[in-house]
Amino acid sequence: MISEMTRRQFSKTGTLATMGVMVGCSIKNQFDIIIKNGTILDGTGSGAIKKDIGIKGANISAIDDLSNATADLIINAEGLIVSPGFIDIHTHTDTELLINPNAESKIHQGVTTEVSGNCGYSPFPLTDKDAAEFDKNLFEKYEVHASWKNITGFLDTLEKKKIAINYATFTGHGNLRAYVVGRNDVTPTPEQMEKMKKVLAQSMENGSFGLSTGLEYAPGSYASTKELIELNKVVAQHNGVYATHTRNEDDTVEEAVAEAIRICKQANVSTQISHLKACNQSNWYKTDRLLEMIQNAAGAGLPVTADRYPYIAYSTGLTVFLPLWSRQGETEEILARLKDRNLLPKIKKYADSRGRRIGGWERVVIASCFSEKNKVWEGKSIKQAAEATGKSPFEFIRTILLEERNRVDIVGFAMDEGNLKKVLSCPLVMIGSDGSAVAPYGKLGKGKPHPRYYGTFPRVLGKYCREEKIFDLATAIKKMTSMPAQKLNLKNRGIIQKGYFADITIFNPETVIDKATLIDPHQYPTGIEFVLVNGKVTVKKGEHANEQAGQVLRCG
Repeated sequence: MISEMTRRQFSKTGTLATMGVMVGCSIKNQFDIIIKNGTILDGTGSGAIKKDIGIKGANISAIDDLSNATADLIINAEGLIVSPGFIDIHTHTDTELLINPNAESKIHQGVTTEVSGNCGYSPFPLTDKDAAEFDKNLFEKYEVHASWKNITGFLDTLEKKKIAINYATFTGHGNLRAYVVGRNDVTPTPEQMEKMKKVLAQSMENGSFGLSTGLEYAPGSYASTKELIELNKVVAQHNGVYATHTRNEDDTVEEAVAEAIRICKQANVSTQISHLKACNQSNWYKTDRLLEMIQNAAGAGLPVTADRYPYIAYSTGLTVFLPLWSRQGETEEILARLKDRNLLPKIKKYADSRGRRIGGWERVVIASCFSEKNKVWEGKSIKQAAEATGKSPFEFIRTILLEERNRVDIVGFAMDEGNLKKVLSCPLVMIGSDGSAVAPYGKLGKGKPHPRYYGTFPRVLGKYCREEKIFDLATAIKKMTSMPAQKLNLKNRGIIQKGYFADITIFNPETVIDKATLIDPHQYPTGIEFVLVNGKVTVKKGEHANEQAGQVLRCG
């Protein structure tokens, strides 16, 4: 707070410099906020300009020399880059914002907009039974209730909570299929297909930005290409996006990307290939071909793009090491198969083969468990945990999945650094964290989540732009701002332009870098100095200002 004496002392000059911030005392100021002396990279990929930015309300109202203008707040951005706020096009943030609306791990990265509902999962639509189980699990873990079943109820809940970042979501195909067809490996009837299309259309009319698939996960994995084409025709009619975690990301990754391109073409739908990669060393050589396929498709006029996080490790659920047939149905059915001695040899054979394919169980690390009992394994590899318990790797996996009722997250080191640089530098690839908004304190501070939750965007700016020089700063920022905004048709966001929303990130290009590690992931990055969301200073000199000025964004 500024003392009354200090206010009187500076009443003649009208401004006060405090840690790079100047507070104006004029009664009739032209602007609410002026950002002065910064170097602007506007998000389009154009070169830097030296101008000031004037903000009134939630919007940018001037980009000019504002040295003679007045404002309630003046931010001195000397030596800093002023860019649009980063848009994280691939996240898994949803109920986390009900637990902690400050979105700490994202806003400290400079992220002002989250795009969730990815990989076939969204917290809607829910059957009565699924809603009850969802509410039960959420309350057991976070003491928060879920009172919705559809997208309208969920987005309304977020709006009432008030959140620090803007929020957009896809409709998860896995949830849509479970809602209409169930969780088993069956083909939908014509009536069920029509119902899925109707529910999807209603979801988009009420704010969803499109359909996401997680084709490596049940029940989405049971969908045929034909089913996905038909659903995406609905998405295309509503000018939405098809975001796909493809059917495979290792041995048949080329076929999986080809399927995504086929859906894009036949449904005429804007398509986003999620976290593009080729996993396991035997498949690393396929990366060049994947990039060629996407570039050829785009060159032929197909609206296909991709995203990627700047790490060589993925993160998912431990159940991914079980065969697909064993993952169908309700939780109790999956657990029953893990208890069935007649089925265990087949399940073990598959799991062991997956362990060999990734290069050994030392490359798979437990990230989080649901119960306190098994949190001792967080941060340890499957190999370490198996040795400590005297079990085989498969028996440890089986035991912990039974004890945790499948609620175990892992990190797997399966990618190549050289390929990562190729993917990140591709002109069609944006930056997406594939992480959630968590915090280093409270209920979201538990476990050892993938470092991407805290470090994705500063890591791109610091390691891959400044240090590795795989692209220049203007290109890096474009991948984080105007590209995802254009993909999603976000109105008046993603560019620093007069009339656009004042979602702005101000960072030090010489010091910005991630600090989160696998062992100690709950660490904010450095170099992100100020973050504005809809014209409100939400991060000031690296500290959260406890503003909740985020908006729930709806398609159309």
